[in-house]
Formats: sequence, structure tokens, C-alpha cells
Amino acid sequence: MVRLDVDIGALRLKNPIMPASGTFSEDLADVFDLDLLGAHVTKTITRGFRDGNPTPRVCEVGGSMLNSIGIPSKGVGYFLENVVPFYQGYKTPLVVSISGNTADEFAQLCAEVSVPGVDAIEVNISCPNIEEDGKAFAIRPSSTFEVMTKLRRATSLPLWAKLTPNTGETSEVARAAEEAGADALVVANTILSMAIDIRTRKPKLGNLMGGLSGPSLKPIALRMAYQCARATKIPVIGCGGISTVEDAVEFLIAGASAVQVGTATFINPTAMVTMIDDLRHYLEAEGLSSVREIIGTVEDGEQREGIVFMEAAP
Repeated sequence: MVRLDVDIGALRLKNPIMPASGTFSEDLADVFDLDLLGAHVTKTITRGFRDGNPTPRVCEVGGSMLNSIGIPSKGVGYFLENVVPFYQGYKTPLVVSISGNTADEFAQLCAEVSVPGVDAIEVNISCPNIEEDGKAFAIRPSSTFEVMTKLRRATSLPLWAKLTPNTGETSEVARAAEEAGADALVVANTILSMAIDIRTRKPKLGNLMGGLSGPSLKPIALRMAYQCARATKIPVIGCGGISTVEDAVEFLIAGASAVQVGTATFINPTAMVTMIDDLRHYLEAEGLSSVREIIGTVEDGEQREGIVFMEAAP
């Protein structure tokens, strides 16, 4: 039997396939056995009730997706009373995604969701920090370090820092998160983008701009996962445009220990289950006994120096 289990810090997953936050819901339990997944990652929650952004919130762009959902949330109270009990019926680890407007708000919510039944907390530091004029925490190493330090003090659970592609300091931000106590890095969130209807001359999203996900994001996210895996000693979870097992394997070879699947689930609700089966078949065909044998095996030769140079270039 081929082994698919991987370790994300102290947390062992039965396989490296899990959903990306915001693309997974309890409704999928009517479609497939949720215990087949490596982990469950909830939709991002906030402390209080939140409506989200004005409509339209989603549009298609070149086979990818542009969204500006705005993290609608029923609040932490509803989450603890209704969502956590649902997932306690499964053996698969539960990862709770959280968001906050300030570092202190983030830390308070982190403490509130550190309850029995929650196995790890994914901190969406890709979201705007109102104390920094709306710039995402993860754009800068300094703000990343500050918020992660407060989060680390707020919980003893594993912390996964979800990074943003909207930065020119990928490796520095990754190291700042690691130094502040992150147990893993989720790389990466959506990239800020825009689309315009040429007939109405209006933006296709009600919030003007939104996050690009799907196949168009994959080369960027793959590059970031590679950089973060080499810049830090903590596990990297690849995220961005992963639609097939070939995509997942690319991220694993680049250095990711696991992957998250997002937009593909909207197209095919069983995409993750198919990916798990296909990963097993790929490893068997390659004559490998464990998925761990391919993690970080990219043959980069002397190209590493060139990549560092490109990142540092203006």
C-alpha cells in the first residue's frame, strides 16, 4: 500500500489534500465522505456578524475566478455552537480559519476558537489591517511578525499563517511568520485583480476589485511555495490554482508538504476525492511507497541563485 500521510508540524494528516478556506462547507457531506480528506478547513470567520461585500461578488476571467466575497460571517458564537459540533462527528482534523481587523482583534478571536474539537487555526493575515491603512498584515515582515506574535501568545494550538501574493517580500514575510511562532505557512491567498464589462464600462465586481483564483494563479503560488519552503524550516501548504493531481504533485515537488484545493471544487465538488485517488495511482506508477518521497525534490540546480536575484530586483 502506498502511504499518503504527511506531517504538518505536530499534526498528522492521512493525506496531503484539503480544501482552501471559503470553498468548503458542511453541505459537501451530502456529496462525499468528508473523512476522506486530509483535513477540514472552515470558511473564514470573524468575531462579530459581517455582511460581506456588495454584489456582484464573483465573475469568471479567462477560465479562472475573480471574487470579492468580503468574508461574510455569522460570528464566533454561532460558529462555536453550530459548526464545531458538526465537525466533531468526523475523525479528520479540523482547521479553523479566522480573520481580524487589528492584531488585538485577531488574538482575541484566536483565543475564543481554541476549544476542544479544533486541531489547528489558520490565520488569514492576507486580510486588511485597519491600523496600516488597509494594507494586509502579510504584505510586510514587520506587521506579519507583530500579529503572529500576538496570535502565538493567544493559543497553544498549531498556527498556520496564510500569506498573500500581493507582496514583494515573500521570503522575508515567511521568515517573520516563522520567527513569531507560526507552525506552518499556507501559500498563498488570491492576488488582487480587476475586470471591467466593456458594454457597461463598469467593474464586474460590486467592490471594484477582488481576488484572482484558479489556474491563472497557479504559477505565482507555485513560485511562492518554492521560495517559502527554502526560506523557512516549517511546513508549507500550497494553495492556488490546484485543479488536478499534476498540479498538486508540482507543489509537493516544489517543497510543499500538503495542498489546498479551492476553485476546482466549485467546478467539480468531488475534485479533492479524485485528486487523492489519482495521487495514489501516480505514486504507484512511479514505484514510490510514500508521498513523502517526492516532497521538496525539485531539481533546481544552480537556478536558486537566479530566483533570489529576481526577488530582490526592483
